[in-house]
Amino acid sequence: MGVRHQHLFPILCFLIAALPLARSQDSIYDHLRMYGLPAGILPKGITEFSVEPSNGRFRVKLPQPCNAKFENQVHYDLNVTGTLSPGKVGELSGVLAQDLFLWFPVKDIHVDLPSSGLIYFDVGVVNKQFSLSLFESPRDCAAVDPDDSQPSLRPDDDGVLHPESLFQGNSVAMVR
Repeated sequence: MGVRHQHLFPILCFLIAALPLARSQDSIYDHLRMYGLPAGILPKGITEFSVEPSNGRFRVKLPQPCNAKFENQVHYDLNVTGTLSPGKVGELSGVLAQDLFLWFPVKDIHVDLPSSGLIYFDVGVVNKQFSLSLFESPRDCAAVDPDDSQPSLRPDDDGVLHPESLFQGNSVAMVR
């Protein structure tokens, strides 16, 4: 009986030593799932990520800014940051959601725990709700040229729209 336990001890030591290694191999998508969030709120192609276990702060890096298509377009900057908590990503930066022709910064994303089958995007002026099934798996993300000067209408940090920004840098004459 003692001989049998002697063989198990080295195996047990190896497994215990390998546990932190396995945990460090988790992807950002694994971390999202651990917090009850769908993996698809972030796109495919993440090149780097970090998560601070003590407070849930995370940072992901993409190879370039990109857009993913759900019911609406979602834009991801080169760097996306936020704070993970059960069922929620708060203090989000680097994500914009398009509604009609307007782009709105997404401030937080949350799901109901237990799940109602819905996911909510807080864009400051309104909460948008979508089917959770749209976000089950990460989407392909089409690269966006950061130097692209296409006009877009985005609210500033205070939620104020500035339509005149559509014409800055463009050769457009306004006729009265």
